[in-house]
Amino acid sequence: MKFRPLQDRVLIRRVTAEAKTAGGIIIPDTAQEKPMEGEIVAAGPGARSEDGKIHPLDVKPGDRVLFGKWSGTEIKLDGEDLIIMKESDILGVLTTTVAKKKAA
Repeated sequence: MKFRPLQDRVLIRRVTAEAKTAGGIIIPDTAQEKPMEGEIVAAGPGARSEDGKIHPLDVKPGDRVLFGKWSGTEIKLDGEDLIIMKESDILGVLTTTVAKKKAA
């Protein structure tokens, strides 16, 4: 099934939570909190201003984002749990930096 969010909404797939702490303690499924990090699956065209112009979103499909604990609406599409929320509910985009090594 294809799903296209409207206006400034995005569809997010939560990342899998770590089952082990940094100290090596295994956390059972019942005690784990839902992660507040996800990957954008689909994004709408953007918000429409009062004069009718569309302002594009700052995020795009494939971006990893952080969002608030109670943000968005949980939905199920094709048996997969997803979240739909407005772009304004996203706290930030995670980026990876690759350090380039100088050749000697």
